[in-house]
Amino acid sequence: MQVLGEDIGGSGVKGAPVDVKKGDLLAKRFRIPTPRSGKPQAIAETVAELVDQFKWNGLVGCGFPAAIQGGVALTAANVDKSWIGTDAVRLFSQTTNCKTYVVNDADAAGVAEMRFGAGRKAKGVVLMITVGTGLGTALFTDGALVPNCELGHILLRGKDAELYASDAARQRKNLSWKAWGKRFNEYLSRLEALLWPDMFIIGGGASKKFSNFADQLSVKAKVVPAQMLNEAGIIGAAIFAYEKSRGKK
Repeated sequence: MQVLGEDIGGSGVKGAPVDVKKGDLLAKRFRIPTPRSGKPQAIAETVAELVDQFKWNGLVGCGFPAAIQGGVALTAANVDKSWIGTDAVRLFSQTTNCKTYVVNDADAAGVAEMRFGAGRKAKGVVLMITVGTGLGTALFTDGALVPNCELGHILLRGKDAELYASDAARQRKNLSWKAWGKRFNEYLSRLEALLWPDMFIIGGGASKKFSNFADQLSVKAKVVPAQMLNEAGIIGAAIFAYEKSRGKK
């Protein structure tokens, strides 16, 4: 089964057709800069531009930087605040003339990792954390997604955890990977005390530097780097759309 997957971010909208049974891109991914306004209609037109690029007329899945409930955006990260309350599924479906499903972008990356990456065949509670400008999180129990877990915003030392332990925080404070690793371990320890996961999967840019800070991590859960890298959001959004179209939760 082929689905067009799109990964919508604050700086770019990336997409490619995906073989959802194998987790492979079927064409080279294409990227279009995110409209500067970040407003709903402008982004919808960019999503449609990618559909046109691949001459697509089938199912579309989009990862989007917001909590999504019933197709509606409840938050807005790195896009215009007018997204809050917008029915993203309806807007994208109308603009693309394709049946479209929308999922939180961190959840999309997590779905890809659980199906074809570091979390494949993992049992129990798995928490994927994408480390970048912020801390995106995707929570799974026995492979089933618990959507919209914004665990990058738990309080740590009196502030949003992502302001203390994200890669942006590391760069802002000019920290070595070892020094940042101690901060990140503090974040993981807090999550472990709340959720007791069996495994943490570390994604985002920090996953490529995992060996530089792994020895600073002392949590009981297994901690592994993500494997799908830059393709995770596209592949996960496509899988999500395929499963939703078939009535799977």
